[in-house]
Amino acid sequence: MTKPINLDRRQLMLGAGLAATAFAARGATAQGEATEPDLTGVSILITGSSSGFGRLGAEHYARLGAKVFATMRNLPRPEADELTTLATEENLDITVLEIDVTSDEQVASGVAAALAANDGKLDVLINNAGIAYAGPIEVQDMAATQLIFDTNVYGPHRMARAVLPAMRAAGAGQIFNVSSQLGRLVIPGFGQYSPSKFALEAMSEQMAYETVAQGIEVTIIQPGGYPTEIWENQVALSKDLKARLPEELLAAYPTMTAGMGSGDGGGGTTDPMDIPRAIAEIIAMPAGTRPLRRAVHPVARPQEPINEVSAQQQLAMLGNSGYGPMIKAVLE
Repeated sequence: MTKPINLDRRQLMLGAGLAATAFAARGATAQGEATEPDLTGVSILITGSSSGFGRLGAEHYARLGAKVFATMRNLPRPEADELTTLATEENLDITVLEIDVTSDEQVASGVAAALAANDGKLDVLINNAGIAYAGPIEVQDMAATQLIFDTNVYGPHRMARAVLPAMRAAGAGQIFNVSSQLGRLVIPGFGQYSPSKFALEAMSEQMAYETVAQGIEVTIIQPGGYPTEIWENQVALSKDLKARLPEELLAAYPTMTAGMGSGDGGGGTTDPMDIPRAIAEIIAMPAGTRPLRRAVHPVARPQEPINEVSAQQQLAMLGNSGYGPMIKAVLE
């Protein structure tokens, strides 16, 4: 480990060559009011762009000037056609690519196509694709468990490994992993969702420490409840899971299994655009100042105290060790 214990985060990242490629800071009007960030020239790849935060984000970032690679599974599909038509009508720089994040081959080919279309560079990766199941842990069979971890944890891992070589070569990059409030807290009867998001949180934080000196930042987005298609899809997935389980197992947890596979999915009446707006704001922040975690919800952000004490204890444990520079570079 090198000696520069006193380097702050900004200095570390500038030393890695990020200064030349830092994104524009958020603007302001003459009256001092915040304006929409300018993402002109920023290249962004998003997973899970067929609906929800991914679809809204693809449109939002492109309208702010970004070059967007919107990826989704199972092409051709109507959602891809709709997004392509919208891009043509509004003259937005959006390219739809096929990536199923559970497929090594599609991750490799999709990222390669994006890099080829942008001179081998990619500024931002947004790992947005995710799934959920309802029901207690015991009723989560191995098929459900493997699928949720393959999507919510191994998928972001595959994507990060695919983009990091190009980001390292550029000496700059930003990776967003969309987690959840439930990546810090647990609701009983919600299966492997929290375990998978807890794993994503830990993987993201570890990667943030390991890549900061190379000019690459990692931010974990922690949404609260929002009405997106993930919850409707959860109903369908949970219904399929319930149908293949023995009655005696379901009867062991009657209050937690009665509603599996039913309902409208929920998510409340909040505005899902909160997430793309928060991500765009962070992209436009000066390099070296972007947060490790951002809780997003207009009312409920119960994970924030956990985020704070976690950072304090991480610094207390390792801040004065040989790992100190990378820990402080991310957390301070």
